Amino acid sequence: MTNLALNSSQIDRNALTPMLQHYMGVKDRYSHAVLLYRMGDFFETFFEDAQLVSRELELVLTGRDGGKTLGRIPMAGIPHHALDRYARQLVAKGFSIAICDQVETAAQAQGLVKREVTRVLTPGTVIEAGMLAAKQNNFLAAIVAADPSHQKSNGNSKGNKKWGLAFADISTGEFMTTQLANTEQLVQELLRLQPAEVLFPTDAPNPNLFDSYSNYDDKKRSPQLDAIPPELPDFLCYTLRSQTSFLLVEAKQKIMTTYKVRSLEGFGCASLSLAIRAAGGLLEYLDSTQKDLKAPLHNLTTYTVTDYLILDHQTRRNLEITQTVRDGTLAGSLLWALDCTSTSMGSRALRRWLLQPLKDTQQISDRADTVAELFQHHNLRKNLRALLHEIYDIERLCSRIGAGTANARDLVALADSLSKLTDVADLLAKAESPYLKTLQSPPLELAELANFLSDTLIDSPPIYLTEGNIIRDGVSPQIDQIRQQSAADVEWLATLEKTERERTGINTLKVGYNKAFGYYLSISRGKSDQAPDDYIRKQTLTNEERFITPELKEREARILNAKAEINQLEYDLFVQLRSQAATHITAMRSVARDLAAADALASLAEVANKYDYCRPEITSDRTINIQNGRHPVVEQSLPSGFFVPNSARLGCTQAPDLIILTGPNMSGKSIYLRQVGLIQLMAQVGSFVPAQSATLGISDRIFTRVGAVDDLATGQSTFMVEMNETANILNHAQDHSLVLLDEIGRGTSTFDGMAIAWSVAEHIAKQIQARAIFATHYHELNELASLLTNVTNFQVTVKELEDEIIFLHQVQPGGADRSYGIEVGRLAGLPPAVIARAKQVLEQIARNSHIATGLRRGSSAKATKGKKNQAKSQLSIFETSMEGSASHNQANPDLDLDSATDPDN
Repeated sequence: MTNLALNSSQIDRNALTPMLQHYMGVKDRYSHAVLLYRMGDFFETFFEDAQLVSRELELVLTGRDGGKTLGRIPMAGIPHHALDRYARQLVAKGFSIAICDQVETAAQAQGLVKREVTRVLTPGTVIEAGMLAAKQNNFLAAIVAADPSHQKSNGNSKGNKKWGLAFADISTGEFMTTQLANTEQLVQELLRLQPAEVLFPTDAPNPNLFDSYSNYDDKKRSPQLDAIPPELPDFLCYTLRSQTSFLLVEAKQKIMTTYKVRSLEGFGCASLSLAIRAAGGLLEYLDSTQKDLKAPLHNLTTYTVTDYLILDHQTRRNLEITQTVRDGTLAGSLLWALDCTSTSMGSRALRRWLLQPLKDTQQISDRADTVAELFQHHNLRKNLRALLHEIYDIERLCSRIGAGTANARDLVALADSLSKLTDVADLLAKAESPYLKTLQSPPLELAELANFLSDTLIDSPPIYLTEGNIIRDGVSPQIDQIRQQSAADVEWLATLEKTERERTGINTLKVGYNKAFGYYLSISRGKSDQAPDDYIRKQTLTNEERFITPELKEREARILNAKAEINQLEYDLFVQLRSQAATHITAMRSVARDLAAADALASLAEVANKYDYCRPEITSDRTINIQNGRHPVVEQSLPSGFFVPNSARLGCTQAPDLIILTGPNMSGKSIYLRQVGLIQLMAQVGSFVPAQSATLGISDRIFTRVGAVDDLATGQSTFMVEMNETANILNHAQDHSLVLLDEIGRGTSTFDGMAIAWSVAEHIAKQIQARAIFATHYHELNELASLLTNVTNFQVTVKELEDEIIFLHQVQPGGADRSYGIEVGRLAGLPPAVIARAKQVLEQIARNSHIATGLRRGSSAKATKGKKNQAKSQLSIFETSMEGSASHNQANPDLDLDSATDPDN
């Protein structure tokens, strides 16, 4: 019977072969994972797993005999040496993989070869270099919601539910936890971290990651994942876990047992029950997936999101911090412009800093002091970067060493890296800045470890540990003795042909080898009768006779046995060496963190030197005073000297809180907004900034609302998305926030949009009093500056010629009264006929439109006798009689927008 669509849940297991019965028993314990079952030179999958692997990896679906009653069952496999490549593809698609390997040889086995699950790979627990992005963290996160009854008793609604969040990167050892006040904070942290996998506790039985077989074709997640709150990001990979390990008692005990402590006071989370639950549940998950290959983590660190400059997801997107808005690539982002790091460790550190800038002035100053010292001392910076370039990724080497998966090349790389610590210390011996001082006294134990590894391992060992040729001569007397005996046998074998020719007088005698017989002596058929009596005939061929001798077979056996014995002895010695290196992981990771920070700061100093950045003065007030600031990314994208710098002053003496910025499209308004935000961000990272000079007060948050984006998946129009983002800003901004708004209100009708833009700008200036720049095409908003003392008008200037305009990209005081949209359309390539007709229509509108030229508060209107602002009902953009039109749209002179925008009316 052939039934390649057979489902494992439909079968009688007693009808399976013994091997498949064992397979199903293992699969029961790892039902959430794709089970890769080692059979000889292949990892095989069966039943639904085979169908999934065949589809996802584009492999041929074959079959295997399942027993007398079942016939052939689905099977698909991958070569064991290609495991990493195929596993990487499955993990990238969000699947977990259980690797069931052979733990004994066929010769050792009595019956079935013994097999055990040696590793479970999940998106958040991989440590293999080929499965990780070198310059990004690979976070595993765990989230825990407060008990609903507790929330209710405290009057909390669903939107402000408290959460615990823990996250770890087992490839680098980072492990942090926090407690969050509401769901919005949780969402923003998840979007910042972009975890590869998120653990979520549930009461659902047998929680699985995906209903991988029946629903995956339709990209439907398991119904059990309905437990995930809909407000959480739906593109993340969630793994449902039992509630048990996330209970407070179990989680607390797990943390204390892992770190061998009696209290959590030292970790700063003793009173944060949700943070404890998330961290403990995460540790239990690592135990269940890592088996005996546990990569150690740093001590648990507790943090608070409000200790850092908060950047919501929309702000990170609009400022293009790590990727561009247009195509999501690194090139063109702030990270791309600032990352001149020499190591992957430094690049990851710089990425983390840009996504989580500081608020503590002392921490900012410590980083800036280091950048300044490296900026001022060219040779110091150059030599430090050269040394760092020779250092490998110690953080991730430590993880593989701790997990017991590091090979000989990894340890050689570690030895080379640790040996450079003394050179780094000597170079920085006279350094005075905080981040460089930490590298002046590397632990002596690491220098000793580097020497020991170098003295033990050869310079260029093979990848596979079982191939031998790993350990140097002189390390192990036993290995040396066997090598000497083997070398003597090989030398005897090399001279055998010459010796036997001389002894037998047969000049055509040869020594040969094949897998079937091993070594042999070959004599042509014509001279075979001259073979000595001690030759034993082994094979007769058409043209030759093949012989062996007892001594030849004895030497051959010694050579082959010696190789196997040496390989095993070298492997055992290497495992001991790796275990010895693992005892130094804490010290190595501490040094790795210091190296990464120094590398990131050296990168910032290198960019500052190359592009003439200045050190900003950091203050505790609300000052933003940037003289001749530049956009760090755009400046690098243009030829040298082409970027036009501009200044900005906000929140300080004789400076406004709000700038109304007008000017034509393509003139540089959006660039100006973004450069002010990026300069503020860079300063709080500890970097120098692209400006002639800068004095900047600490911002608690940066908000941006730039560009038109819709969300069709949730049925939200461009304007609805714009309003949602604007509402978020108005509800969360404070006086120390920096708000950057571009074209608020453009997604709806002219009067509606203008009214919204006016009221939003007015609310920011009067109620919030945040530092803000409001770029707009509604020139009517310029009148706000005459009504509010903390509002000023600025414009991006142009030079008008007879039939064209030249964008000067200069921001100057004053408000623009034109947008030059038709000229921008001409530059974009609109047909001349369209441009000509647009100018005609514009003239008609200008002659006949009675749109109010300003919105004024009612109180201001009353103070100006004889003047009354009027606005028409918005019925048509045209107020002229055109061919085919029946009548004019009439104005409504009684509509007073002054009083409509006054909060007292």
